[in-house]
Amino acid sequence: MSARSWPVAAWAQGYRRSLLVPDSIGALTAWALIVPECVAYAQIAGVPVQNAFYAAPVALIAYALFGTSKFLIVGATSAAAVLSNATVAGLSTDPQKIAVLSAALALIAGAVLIVAGLARLGFLADFLAEPALIGFLFGMALTIAVRQLAKIVGYSSGDGNFFARLWHLLAHIGRWSAATVAVGVVALAVLLLLERFIPKLPAALVVLAAGIVVSAAAKLDSHGVEIVGKIPRAIPTPSWPDLPWHDWVTLAGGAVGVALVVFAESFSISSGFARASGDTVDASREMTAMGAANAAVGLFRGFAVSGSASRSAAAKGAGGASPMVSVVAAVVVLLTGAFLTPLFTDLPEPVLGAIVVVAIRSFFNVGEMRRYWRQDRPSFAIAATALIGVLLFDLLPGLLLAVALSLALFIGAASRPRVSKLGRLPGANVFGDIDEREALTPTPGMLAARPDAALFFGNATRVTSQITAFAAEGDPRPKVVVLDLGSSYHLGVPVLDELDELRQDLAKAGTELWLARVRAAVRPQLLDSALGTALGPDRMFDSVSLAADAFNRRDEDGS
Repeated sequence: MSARSWPVAAWAQGYRRSLLVPDSIGALTAWALIVPECVAYAQIAGVPVQNAFYAAPVALIAYALFGTSKFLIVGATSAAAVLSNATVAGLSTDPQKIAVLSAALALIAGAVLIVAGLARLGFLADFLAEPALIGFLFGMALTIAVRQLAKIVGYSSGDGNFFARLWHLLAHIGRWSAATVAVGVVALAVLLLLERFIPKLPAALVVLAAGIVVSAAAKLDSHGVEIVGKIPRAIPTPSWPDLPWHDWVTLAGGAVGVALVVFAESFSISSGFARASGDTVDASREMTAMGAANAAVGLFRGFAVSGSASRSAAAKGAGGASPMVSVVAAVVVLLTGAFLTPLFTDLPEPVLGAIVVVAIRSFFNVGEMRRYWRQDRPSFAIAATALIGVLLFDLLPGLLLAVALSLALFIGAASRPRVSKLGRLPGANVFGDIDEREALTPTPGMLAARPDAALFFGNATRVTSQITAFAAEGDPRPKVVVLDLGSSYHLGVPVLDELDELRQDLAKAGTELWLARVRAAVRPQLLDSALGTALGPDRMFDSVSLAADAFNRRDEDGS
């Protein structure tokens, strides 16, 4: 791989100095979220807090080197932390062993993603339909919001899915901390007002700094307001996970699941930002980038990382517009882990919660859901199912449900292609769908049909059944059926067998099968099949019009 082919070369060579200030502000905003969230996600993953600080700067740098999104911020997330803990928790109860297992899990998942990315398997992301993606992101934002709401009201949201957590909060409204609610509401109001009236000001950073100052001066913790508290210092150093071979093998299956979820979650976020800003992201390189980030944190005693919706949105909202945000954030996080963790001791939890809620509000895509409802009810159903799936089953199964819905949508559409009846434009050798243009007329005695999708084992039977039905409906019955295969660039053995059965069924009723627009890549395999042997090259034509001309000549000759 040449230096110029690296994603970092593409953005670094054209980087404008004018972006450094907004990128630095975006990085500081992301940093303000990364540091306290490292504490929370390390606890979720079941590893010491310092392990999150080992991983954070390494993940940021790795993604900046290999990623293709301008806005994605990579690091510890709730989804990745939960999945990591679920995978390793059954293997040991020793916190130190769990930390080593978590690092090994990230390393294996990273290797899986790197191999998949180099094999150009990013096309798998194309099967994540946009309605499913919209629904997943909406549900993810609501799930994050209800967890942050617990910080804003000063009472635990409990366990379970979105609805269980929300009900737990509402059922215990009398136990909410008045002082915490006041701090959270003021923080929300100031954030929204600053964004509305002074959009160029880094609202999240201003509110965070003000929150720390006010908290220290007024001793908010003595009034019942939770603060982040002491964060241990940590400097990342490389360390190979020292595990016996059987532990590596045991982790392999779970690592594949981690790799799938990490990529799907990250790509859904990066592609969402790309669409909103008119950019593009390369799915295969995103696979490689997420693989590099996870492999790197695995080598620095971290745990699985993914793209963060809240941090990415916060950095972008503060002005960040390039991967330099990740580079600057990595430097600041590294310095923080080494020297500056005491600065965050007095940070109020409700302020942190307010910053996250405001940062993710762009994912509450009500307008798009309304558009689906008005214009495309099936897409609305898919989006709503993905959304509800996330709310009912949490992020990980909800994401898998979104992927499953996308695959079902693809398979359903691919397995039900429309078969068009073709007619000729009078005075020209042009054939088209007779249902779309009234001027097109069918050739008497000949049925020309075209499947409006590539044939494969999942739709061949449906297509041949439609063609058989068209032939049976003909009055009089057509002497020849010309099948246009121009949409098919590959015909496997099952499809060729199905077409041969069509030939035989038509022949029983006195109708011949001819083929038109057989692609060059398909022709050798076709000629070597039973179908090709039965038809011969004389019944294969470069176009439907040539087939029609041959039929008319034969019909005129009476043969």
